[in-house]
Amino acid sequence: MNNKSEINIELQDTEWPFEYIDHNREIVRAIVFDDAGYYYFVRAERDDDFGKATLIETSGGGVENGEDFLSAIKRELKEELGVEVDVLCKIGIVSDYYNLIHRHNLNNYYLCKVLSFGDTNLTQDEKESFHLSTLRLTYEGAINEYDKRSDTKLGRLIANRELPILRQAKKIIERL
Repeated sequence: MNNKSEINIELQDTEWPFEYIDHNREIVRAIVFDDAGYYYFVRAERDDDFGKATLIETSGGGVENGEDFLSAIKRELKEELGVEVDVLCKIGIVSDYYNLIHRHNLNNYYLCKVLSFGDTNLTQDEKESFHLSTLRLTYEGAINEYDKRSDTKLGRLIANRELPILRQAKKIIERL
């Protein structure tokens, strides 16, 4: 599970003015793919402080107290996508900011291959507030979806964070 070419990206939030950062969030996220060459993402429909938007995002979430990153990524992928995965390697880290909510995110990205599909286990908030659903896309389809969803401030922040990771993941997959 070693990736000699881990990337490390530092991004700033240029969509909202900076006031202060009062908390950090340790996050795990994954580029998930299958034997047929499809990639799996979540679609979220939001209408909150960030505005009204439909977004594409990698599956993942916050690391719980006492939880290691590998356990966290497997838990998040089971909850959001309903998949059991083989964690192949760490792709890298993207440090980014959400100025609107005064948060610094440390996004730890992993490359994961689907082993099996089952039921999702979404929280009530994920179901009712974000209407999370699974997207199964080709690589080109994913790039197009990120481009299409970059018409909002939050969509641009997410695309800036995730497109370099998706491109790096494709390179790693091509070497497998």
